Amino acid sequence: MADAAQKTDPTEAMIASLAMPAGTWAASAREDALARLRVMGLPQRRDEYWKYTRPDTLTQVGAPTASVLETDEEPMFDGVDRLRIVFVDGVFDAEASDDFSLEGITIERLEAADSDLHWAKNLYGVLETRGQNPVERPLAALNTAFATDGVLIHVTGKPSKPVNIVYHHKSDTSDVILHHCIKMDAGTELTLLENGPAAARFNKVIEVEVADTASFHHVRAQGRDHERRAATHIFTRLGTESAFRSFTMTVNGVLTRNDCVIELTGDDAIANVAGACVGDGDFLHDDTVFITHDAVNCKSRQVFKKVLRNGATGVFQGKILVKAGAQKTDGYQISQSLLLDGDSQFLAKPELEIYADDVACSHGSTSGAIDEDALFYLRSRGVPAGEATDLLTLAFLAEAVDEIAHEDLREDMTARLGAWLTRHRG
Repeated sequence: MADAAQKTDPTEAMIASLAMPAGTWAASAREDALARLRVMGLPQRRDEYWKYTRPDTLTQVGAPTASVLETDEEPMFDGVDRLRIVFVDGVFDAEASDDFSLEGITIERLEAADSDLHWAKNLYGVLETRGQNPVERPLAALNTAFATDGVLIHVTGKPSKPVNIVYHHKSDTSDVILHHCIKMDAGTELTLLENGPAAARFNKVIEVEVADTASFHHVRAQGRDHERRAATHIFTRLGTESAFRSFTMTVNGVLTRNDCVIELTGDDAIANVAGACVGDGDFLHDDTVFITHDAVNCKSRQVFKKVLRNGATGVFQGKILVKAGAQKTDGYQISQSLLLDGDSQFLAKPELEIYADDVACSHGSTSGAIDEDALFYLRSRGVPAGEATDLLTLAFLAEAVDEIAHEDLREDMTARLGAWLTRHRG
């Protein structure tokens, strides 16, 4: 009974502290998510997929304090022609946002969508529900039940520019829950950019339905706020000959947990998910990925690189599940850390579960220090120690950054990482 109470009591306390938004078409999905949350309970350290990451500050009632830090750093993606959608502490900012009108796409806000026949009724909470098996993800269920806003994007063509969701953090006790739904019709393309610290505590879900021959590109930058606590989730399902590519750059933050759940359900689909993070001091970064191959001749890649120092912690939990009949699967997974001192740590749990016999799957995880021979080589040619270390660090991160399909975005991310290393050079 004591163990049950350890989950039930904080779960009920959290539920009591939140108000479920009123609404017609999403009401059933919200009630279903609430029922599932009550059965699962909020995550505890004893849970298998939380043993490396303390969920306490993500599950306590009331957001922890996080100072709002001003910065003169150039805003992300400012050199990219894009459609901006801005949220400030979870509230839509119409003045800072662009007109939603763009050929090949329709965009609405979750809070404002009121039609009982809305297309999102068949997507909101659907992929999140599927993603709860075989691994429970209670923070995602909490999100579906209580999300206050988000964007609903229906892609019907090939928009001429990316959509950029921008999050701003103005209150030091903000607690934000946002839920985005993206439906991609057959043969369409979309690039989604995300950036900004969002809140003192941030819980976000993105559900992406990628139809046959459609292509979804996602580039996300998490940073600039030293005290951020965030739990993000991406749930996606891929059709025949479709493609999903997601890259995340993370700097700063006290606690970041990024979950990515991918289902390849159509033949010849491709899914790439990658991340590069740099952490310093009181920093914990957790990438948890679950990719299910349930079709023939599909490919998936997981590439994660973490640079850690001054006691920072990095976590990677990645699984490839190949179902029976998913022949000719090609699954690749690599997770590596670069530890710049003896106080930092990298905790990895790579997994393969295969029920087909004609597959090529591999996983690897390594952790190490700066290559002293390479460092000596650079120093011997007049490169200062700090700059030489930064160059080798960027070279280490390059494999993950190279997963970004667009060259200008790759160059921007590399420059951002380099600037962070320069500012934090010891």
